[in-house]
Amino acid sequence: MHIVIMGCGRVGSALARALEKQGHSVAVVDQDPTAFRRLGAGFNGRRVTGVGFDQDTLREAGIEEAGAFAAVSSGDNSNIIAARVARENFGVENVAARIYDPRRAEVYQRLGIPTVATVRWTADQMLRRLLPSGAEPLWQDPSGGVQLAEVAYDPSWVGHRIGALEEASGTRVAFVTRLGEGVLPTPQMVVQEGDLVHVMLRRADLTAVEAAFAQGPKEEGH
Repeated sequence: MHIVIMGCGRVGSALARALEKQGHSVAVVDQDPTAFRRLGAGFNGRRVTGVGFDQDTLREAGIEEAGAFAAVSSGDNSNIIAARVARENFGVENVAARIYDPRRAEVYQRLGIPTVATVRWTADQMLRRLLPSGAEPLWQDPSGGVQLAEVAYDPSWVGHRIGALEEASGTRVAFVTRLGEGVLPTPQMVVQEGDLVHVMLRRADLTAVEAAFAQGPKEEGH
């Protein structure tokens, strides 16, 4: 996958190196050409000097072929504008924006842009939003037999009941992160776009749960 990153600070550069190490092609956009020094000599991706929400700059970075876009500059407004341009003008599927002001998170989420606030922001969190697949263990008991994991789900689950997700996977949804807040689900609660689903499961069942979440729902009356 080709991925465009706006912002070559500490996390933008770390994200770029991590993505390239995973085999993805990467382009990094920054207004300051000296910022690209953070990428190191071993980085083989594109370095594009310019404003990250300028369409010509984004085209130079390969946005038209990109499967993901990360806005991780130092400005909230620049990040959200760039993320919206990537999503709305170029149709990039996986978009994430870094923000400093957590009070803005709800507004941004309603615009359909997943956000990562600085209080919980790391390169790993950004990777999770750009490449949503499988499960990310968050906690496990001392024996390792029981885990709490964030499990990625097929977008077709949006609009379906949490209870249907539980029935299909044979597991229990512990909580949902919605608009930056943890929510305890009821069986009738409906999955909304941008929800992060956290599941309590046996480690031995992880592969089967991932498969059920990735498969999408069967037809149900609701």
